[in-house]
Amino acid sequence: MAAQADNRLKTALGIARNSAAWLALVAGLFMASAWIGSSVPRNADWQEADDGVTILIETNGVHTAIVMPAITDQKNWRTHFPTSDLKFDLAGYTHVSASWGEREVFLNTPTWADITPSTVIGAATGGDGLLHIAHYVRPAPASNIRPLTISRAQYARLVGAVEKNVLPVAERGRYPGYGGQDVFYDAPGTYHIGNTCNQWVSDTLAQAGIRTGWWTPFAAGVMKWVPPLER
Repeated sequence: MAAQADNRLKTALGIARNSAAWLALVAGLFMASAWIGSSVPRNADWQEADDGVTILIETNGVHTAIVMPAITDQKNWRTHFPTSDLKFDLAGYTHVSASWGEREVFLNTPTWADITPSTVIGAATGGDGLLHIAHYVRPAPASNIRPLTISRAQYARLVGAVEKNVLPVAERGRYPGYGGQDVFYDAPGTYHIGNTCNQWVSDTLAQAGIRTGWWTPFAAGVMKWVPPLER
């Protein structure tokens, strides 16, 4: 009996080791493919404009977003994202930060400590999309929020790309944000491992004709194309 139990334990340990090895291999291949995919540029000939509209690309190291002026001659984002939807409805907001992600992750993980393996697996295998809109007052460029000046024509295309993800007010739900200056809205699209929040940012930039990577599941893959402030 003891020998049988010992054999079963060895078999179980062997299966566990093999499973861990396969998982490590898959993770390694995914990381490598993400690095390669994000290094291949779209709109490779794009150059920053001398004059136009300045946007910013922000990151917290995991998630990226596009920050745009709240009001320009081309677009008033307050028609889609009114400050009355915020807990702190202030007159001084100058910019809106737009990002897209998975509903459960956005709504149920206000801090990194709230993320569980089941949440990650659920998002990776498919989840409904949600827009996250934050309102800022004159955001100062920094290492994690980098400016890009694009032409007015490119900004018009960027606006159109973002608008594709905005549902009519009567058809969308609205959900409280993490603080007093942000809010979530229902949005079209399905989040999965091949269509992440960071992929949304790079796809949106690419539609505007801005240089970015082809496949950017990670924030670093987006930010590698945004010149740092030291330029």
